[in-house]
Amino acid sequence: MAKSITIENVLDSKPLVESGTFKGPGMPPVILPGQSVSFSFSAAKNQRLTFATMYGWSNDLFFAPENPGIKLYGDDGTPLTGDVSAQIKLWDNGTRVNATPGMALVHPGTAEATPKSIKEVKGTDDYGHTFLPASQLMGVSLVYDGNSMFTITLKNQSGGTANETPFSPGVWAISYVAGGNLLLPEPVYSNGKATTEALTRIAEAGDNGPLSALLTAQTGIFTPLSPVLVVVYNGAENPFYKPGENDRGEGLKDLAQKGNADILAAALKNKPGIKNVYVLKEPTSTVLLPKIGGNMGGKVTQPLMLAPGDRIAIATMYGFSNDWFFATSGNDLDGTATGDVSGSIALYDNGTALDQFPGAGITQFNLAGTPLTESKAIAPVPNPNPFTTLPAIGSIIKVTLQ
Repeated sequence: MAKSITIENVLDSKPLVESGTFKGPGMPPVILPGQSVSFSFSAAKNQRLTFATMYGWSNDLFFAPENPGIKLYGDDGTPLTGDVSAQIKLWDNGTRVNATPGMALVHPGTAEATPKSIKEVKGTDDYGHTFLPASQLMGVSLVYDGNSMFTITLKNQSGGTANETPFSPGVWAISYVAGGNLLLPEPVYSNGKATTEALTRIAEAGDNGPLSALLTAQTGIFTPLSPVLVVVYNGAENPFYKPGENDRGEGLKDLAQKGNADILAAALKNKPGIKNVYVLKEPTSTVLLPKIGGNMGGKVTQPLMLAPGDRIAIATMYGFSNDWFFATSGNDLDGTATGDVSGSIALYDNGTALDQFPGAGITQFNLAGTPLTESKAIAPVPNPNPFTTLPAIGSIIKVTLQ
């Protein structure tokens, strides 16, 4: 019986791995001089943290790190901690005529006759008003909490200066890194370009709601799928794994941690009942990328010759994880099945590497890390899991038999 199997990455990917908001402790929820606010997040090497908050007593100024954001790791992967205030700048949104520092409450300013591009305020603005460096008004410090998690603290230290001001509620974001590049390197603003309506609501009124909604819509899951292992066999049990058992040391670990299916494929070829073993790779990128913009996700197809009683097992790495893999569950695929069989796929934790936020882990192999060893039985990945909520399996991987 001749058939073909097709595996597709159908994930409608998002460019931001995490985003959120922050605000002061009181009502209104501004951050007054002397007050601090903290929030925590996960990040991998080469990822950056960006945020925005209004210089409250201005017409349209805001604080933000210079793009692409605050550097979180050294080149060797060591977490960067301590005072990072020097990476924060003061920006003019370009939509309102600036007032003398502190006078915006009584002179709210008029709209610029022609909106200007976003511009850093370096000592003086376009109207001759003087401003201290942002690092003297906002103290920013990083603490590494372990396992790729950081806590950042923003302190309003403008009290007693010529630029005393509250800070508004703000937003923050972290972009995925793929192929060494940030997917969205300027999620909040672009220096030298026109602002957005959502950012203007922060810069002019301290309203973080619209920009938060915009960032939330761009936050979610991005992951490639590794080259796919496809095994045709005649037998009662999956030939390379069983939930509740530890990894067998035959190569599944290499697939689950590094996306390398070749070792397991070689080991399976010598086992009784194994009829054919394939490792399917996307011809242009090897991995199966998700949908990005208007581009469709990666897809691989393999012709199969099947006899009565044959079953099909597959496995592929959840690429931006420490050791998660998609695999056929239960009794695998019956060779007589046809159509969309994605309901037979489940996501498993291989139990050989310490888990971290998917797509934001410093020890994730595909994000230039070295997995930290653990030893647990193979088990389904819960959803929601301790890090995030994943889309349904069928919204990530599609498997079709024809």
